Amino acid sequence: MSSSVMPTSKIGSPPVSAVSATGLRKSYGEKVVLDGIDLDIPTGSVFALLGPNGAGKTTAVKILSTLITPDDGRATIAGHDLATEAQAVRAAIGVTGQFSAVDGLITGEENMLLMADLHHLPRREGQRTVAELLERFDLTEAAKKPAQSYSGGMKRRLDIAMTLVGAPRIIFLDEPTTGLDPRSRHNMWQIIRQLVSGGVTVFLTTQYLEEADELAHRIAVLNDGRIAAQGTAEELKRLIPGGHIRLRFTDPTAYQNAAAALRETTRDDEALTLQLPSDGSQRELRSILDWLDSAGIEADELTVHTPDLDDVFFALTGAGVAGRTGGESKEDVR
Repeated sequence: MSSSVMPTSKIGSPPVSAVSATGLRKSYGEKVVLDGIDLDIPTGSVFALLGPNGAGKTTAVKILSTLITPDDGRATIAGHDLATEAQAVRAAIGVTGQFSAVDGLITGEENMLLMADLHHLPRREGQRTVAELLERFDLTEAAKKPAQSYSGGMKRRLDIAMTLVGAPRIIFLDEPTTGLDPRSRHNMWQIIRQLVSGGVTVFLTTQYLEEADELAHRIAVLNDGRIAAQGTAEELKRLIPGGHIRLRFTDPTAYQNAAAALRETTRDDEALTLQLPSDGSQRELRSILDWLDSAGIEADELTVHTPDLDDVFFALTGAGVAGRTGGESKEDVR
C-alpha cells in the first residue's frame, strides 16, 4: 500500500470528508442488504470496500451515487446532502462499474464527445477536454477506431476517461479491474494513483485483496450488510493473530544463547532459527533489537511476518478470497 502523504485536493476548498455516511440501511423485501453502515472518507484518498459477493458493496455504491435511495440513514457527498441535494451530488461524482459503459459501435473519440455533450460542455471546450483525456489515457492512436476493437484494458481506460469528462471530485470505481490481465490491472492502478495525486477521491470496490493493499489509504470489510472492520491495510492485519518475528543465526553458540534467554520461542535447531510471537509493532521490534544488542548476540537475519489481507478477509467474512498479498503492521485500528 502506498505510504505517501495523503494528497490535498486541488479543486476549490473541498470538505475534509469527501464521503460521510451514518446508519445507511437498505432492504429488498426480507433481505437486509445494508444494515446501518458508517463511512468517513477523507478528500483526496483511495477508500476500498471489500466483501464477498452479495455483501452489499454495489448497493452501497448505488446509494452513494444517487442511483437508489436508502431506507434509512444519511450521507453527505462532496459536502452535499444525499437526500436533499442529489443533483449537486451527481455533478460532483463519476461512476464506473465493473461492466463497461462504452458503446462499441462508435469510436473511442465519439464515446468521449458524447459524454461532453451530456455534460453540456461548449463544443470547443468539449473537443479540447476529449483530446487531453485521450492523450492522458494513451488512447490517441486508437481514438478513430470502433471501441469494440479495443482490448479489455483499453475499454476500461476509455470508461474512466469518459467518467472524467465532467471533472468529478469523487469517482466510484465498482470492481474496475475485473477480468483484466495482470499488466492491464497494474496500468489501472497507476491511473488511479494519478487521479488521487490530482486531488480526486476514489471509492473503490474490489475482490482483489492485492489491489486494496496497493492502493487504499483505508479499507473497510463489509460482511452481511455490516462493516466488520475498517482501517489501513496494516491496521487490519493486526486484528488477526499469527504474527511473528523470525531470527536466523549462522553461529550455533549465538543461536543457543538466544534460545535459552528468549521466552515463548519456537526453535528450529537445524535451520538455527527462532520464532517469537509478535504484533509487528515498531516498539516490540525495537525492544528485541535492544535486547540482542545488550546481550551481545548478533542475529544474521531478522524478518517480521504478519497475517495478510487474505487472512483478515477470511477471518472477518468466512469466505474464500481472490488475491494474495502480504505486509507488515504498524498501527492500531480505530
